Amino acid sequence: MTNQLVFATNNPNKVAEIKKVLGGQFDVISLTEAGIDIDIPEPYETLEENARTKSKTIFELTGKDCFSEDTGLFVDALNGAPGVKSARYAGEQATNHQNIQKLLEQLNGIEMRTARFRTVISLMQNGIEYQFEGICEGIILFAPVGEKGFGYDAIFIPEGSSRSFAQMETEEKNLYSHRKKAVKKLIDFLSS
Repeated sequence: MTNQLVFATNNPNKVAEIKKVLGGQFDVISLTEAGIDIDIPEPYETLEENARTKSKTIFELTGKDCFSEDTGLFVDALNGAPGVKSARYAGEQATNHQNIQKLLEQLNGIEMRTARFRTVISLMQNGIEYQFEGICEGIILFAPVGEKGFGYDAIFIPEGSSRSFAQMETEEKNLYSHRKKAVKKLIDFLSS
């Protein structure tokens, strides 16, 4: 297998985070770098199906080994919301700030703030799909803290830390990261 993998995303933050985790073991190129300019819908109710749709679409377009991921924040007090709809929680074109504000409003007055990030990676290799999962348990803060990261990072403190993801440099975040855990399983699989 070639060491080049197409990462089926248009999110530069995710590409940078994954490249950092891979540490040069594999040549990961984004959709933009692969010359693909499409936005793949994520209409399904599970991370697994959304991730599968993205990787399958890109594999069918390029014939190249590729992977995609779908990540959600699952808050216990909200019955798992925002979950699969995390990126669009406050609406289709919602900003990170708007999504965070809506989540904090939903949790207003609620003390139980346990939550978890889940990432599912779908790898298409020679037309066969494999999936890998990473989970990071933590709690939701009452207000955003920190300037780094993206998504819900400013209101999420991973278990074992006293700092939000948005207060951490990438190296520190990767000690806890759901995405890092899923990517590690992907690397182990590709290296075996």
